Amino acid sequence: MAADDETADDRQGAVVGIDTGGTFTDVTMIDIATGRIVNAKRPSTPSDPSSGFADGIAAVLQLAGRTGTDIERVLHGTTVATNLILEGKGAPAALLTTAGFRYVLEIGRQDVPRRASLFSWVKPKRPVPASRIYEIAGRIDPLGSELIPLDEAAVRTAARAIRAAGIRAVAVVFLHSYAEPSHERRAAAIVAEEHPEALVSISSDVLAVFREYERSMTTILNVHVMPVVSAYVARLASRLADLAIAAPLLLMKSSGGVTGAEAVRRAPVETALSGPAAGAVGAAYTGQSAGIGDLIAIDIGGTSADVSLIRNGEPGLTTSGRIGDWPIGLPMIDIVTIGAGGGSIARVNDNGGLEVGPESAGAVPGPACYGRGGTEPTVTDAHLVLGHLPPALLGGSFALDAAAARRAIAERIARPLGLGIEEAARGVLAIVDNHMVGAIRVVSVERGHDPRGLTLLPFGGAGPLHGGALARLLGMPRILVPPAPGVLSALGLLVSSLKAAFSRTSLQRAGEIDGPQVERVFADLERQAREWLDAEAVPEATSRLSRWASVRYQNQGFELDVPWTGPEATVAAFHRLHEQRYTFAQEDTPVEIVTLRVDARGVFPAPALEMLAPSGPIEAAICGRHTIHLETGPAACPIYDRGRLGFGATIEGPAILMQLDATTLVLPGQIGTLDGVGNLLITET
Repeated sequence: MAADDETADDRQGAVVGIDTGGTFTDVTMIDIATGRIVNAKRPSTPSDPSSGFADGIAAVLQLAGRTGTDIERVLHGTTVATNLILEGKGAPAALLTTAGFRYVLEIGRQDVPRRASLFSWVKPKRPVPASRIYEIAGRIDPLGSELIPLDEAAVRTAARAIRAAGIRAVAVVFLHSYAEPSHERRAAAIVAEEHPEALVSISSDVLAVFREYERSMTTILNVHVMPVVSAYVARLASRLADLAIAAPLLLMKSSGGVTGAEAVRRAPVETALSGPAAGAVGAAYTGQSAGIGDLIAIDIGGTSADVSLIRNGEPGLTTSGRIGDWPIGLPMIDIVTIGAGGGSIARVNDNGGLEVGPESAGAVPGPACYGRGGTEPTVTDAHLVLGHLPPALLGGSFALDAAAARRAIAERIARPLGLGIEEAARGVLAIVDNHMVGAIRVVSVERGHDPRGLTLLPFGGAGPLHGGALARLLGMPRILVPPAPGVLSALGLLVSSLKAAFSRTSLQRAGEIDGPQVERVFADLERQAREWLDAEAVPEATSRLSRWASVRYQNQGFELDVPWTGPEATVAAFHRLHEQRYTFAQEDTPVEIVTLRVDARGVFPAPALEMLAPSGPIEAAICGRHTIHLETGPAACPIYDRGRLGFGATIEGPAILMQLDATTLVLPGQIGTLDGVGNLLITET
């Protein structure tokens, strides 16, 4: 964040957001003073994502007529850490843990994943095998007092063995180090002496909270991805220098805020949900621009659908998130992901039933209609068969093969099931839509929120195609489609704030809250937060601190996070939240304050919003017509160029809105209206 007196508005610079996905790298540039937005899409480069990063910036600079010296900030959402964790391709790691806890990873939580079969599920291979876990004598109690001194000789022996094995990533996780980190810090220093080439991550720096399994796994994953992420960040800096961009590079964290490159090098696991988090931030911003604070956002791409809940303009957070098989105890946006997208493959199973996903055709060969060699029918093929898509995508530059789509649906779905082609295509969409409805219910109904009182915000390349059907299935009254739904994650980067969380377990005796102790912990966390804000050069006028507490009933195995507003008010807020979430509150049961947290935020100036000109005759925006196949039969359907529609334009369904990054389907009985900043609000007539 700029620390000088000249503001970004005075310089009239621009900010760039780059979201790297598996298929495309999306780039959005916004002019800080005018709000003018320029978008670009470039193929991702999986072998070296920094290449696609640079190509995307170069493309958007050219489109906007800008140079690298005009850029004030570069914000990036990356899947590097995510893919390393999911694919198990991070650096081999070793773990130093407290004596008696060698099998902490193997034991885990001894539970079966929610969607797995109790009888067939096999526990996944742990990222650090027991042979690379070293037990170290020494013990700190939960209040931070030393019970047994650290066995420094054992640490040295372990460090030498790790060096001899060629392991260069070391995690140090000792019991109750959240209360007193001295043993971990001393162990890290000894490892550095004995094995100078090693990267060391200690749990008291990564996640200073209780629950040794989650803390151990988070710390291990942090050091597991550290070498690759550090090298990637260094390459990004080099790419920016080549483009004459001296602006700070900020990376999106799983919590929905951005942080500097140096902080990411130290704690790369914080970027594990980087891309989806940016989408949720962009959805919240879009809702605010339309005056809507309560939303369900669904990002539907080629492979997956990510669902998040936004209340009062803020995405919900959780400290119980997971990446693949592994828990990550850091605060992250509460996102539910399922394998359902435009590339999801439909097939008839051995029992004669129709299945859709989670396997995807990906970008190559892709859906049959892409003409890249794909023969499996996908969700995108079903849309094309039913007329939900125009004859070409990407602004008309990418023609679709309707005959190939019909052939795939006919041969693989319709014929085996004895159905007509259109009927089979509707079946494919019905199944994938119901998969998505299930994910939406997880973040809404299961969190105590009725979706009928919320607005659906579909985005991603395929989101606006499904929005109308999903809203009807859920009884949701309104759909809000952003101006550029396919690149909303990149926009989310542009409007995000610097953000960090500082936590510490400070377990209070049930029914008794030690006010002075709580205040001391908060004071220390706020000191850490201010040091971080200073390191990020955040002016005091734009910095924000907020206090939170994790609270539970006595003997309860989980907590709820509520704002800290004093002992009595916080407990009362916990009772209300518990009742909302679980339909009851036990106000006669003693309450425990478990973990305290301080959120630090550096707020960037909000960019101006570019206003649309008033709409002319909507017929002038029609760029084609074709037939759409409804359950009631075929119907004529106009295709609109969304870029030609102005403020106040009203579209009655059935209609298709075409633009560079996405296609929107307005169903019969629905009507869409464009607001002053280009949002499309769809309601039932």
